[in-house]
Amino acid sequence: MATLQVRAVTGPGQRPNAFDLKRIERALAERSRYRYVSPAVRTMDGGFRIESPCCSRRIDPDGGMVDIALIRHLQPGGWGLYRKDHGAGEWLLYETFETLGGLLEELKKDPKQVLWQ
Repeated sequence: MATLQVRAVTGPGQRPNAFDLKRIERALAERSRYRYVSPAVRTMDGGFRIESPCCSRRIDPDGGMVDIALIRHLQPGGWGLYRKDHGAGEWLLYETFETLGGLLEELKKDPKQVLWQ
């Protein structure tokens, strides 16, 4: 299970950084599913965590905030997109990407419907 540690967003040459954060926020505005909720992007050690109100009520019957995705900058490069197994309370690797842009396209479309539940 991934341990979430919040930290400040670093400078432009490091990952994660404020530029990556803005790219993720812009991409979320273009997503295909659950466009009527307002997700939040939180910085964490090595990446970002996306959470959103649970509008389907499948994960949280009260509609509270639930984890959607975890985006991690991988070493030596690339990006990992993780999905939440809400039943087990664990983050599972969904897919790796060479670029943040490729990851964001998958996040926006969620073709397997495992991120935006």
